[in-house]
Amino acid sequence: MPKKNMFTADDWDDLQQEIYTPEEIAASDLRVSLIGELIRARQEKGFSQKKLEELSGVKQPIIARMEKGNTIPQIDTVLKVLAPLGKTLAIVSINKRSARVPGTQRASDTV
Repeated sequence: MPKKNMFTADDWDDLQQEIYTPEEIAASDLRVSLIGELIRARQEKGFSQKKLEELSGVKQPIIARMEKGNTIPQIDTVLKVLAPLGKTLAIVSINKRSARVPGTQRASDTV
């Protein structure tokens, strides 16, 4: 019988810390959080990706790639997509940063 992969979340955290710098991990965590907030806002408004394309001017395939994490979007693209959702980005005090990883902040603090 083949051995099943018994990889755990703790194993991934350890491996991730060996491969990536804290800054790379923080940037990735921020992107994941930001895109999660974008998806949540789109769904709360009841917008399809196509409807968001019409409202934002950002093509649906780009929105799909952003939501899947297959691209690192430019700030102006994120702002265009957030505007019809009634959201924007903000610069916040360091005191609002996440305590989990130094140098990071949650997108929910800024979106």
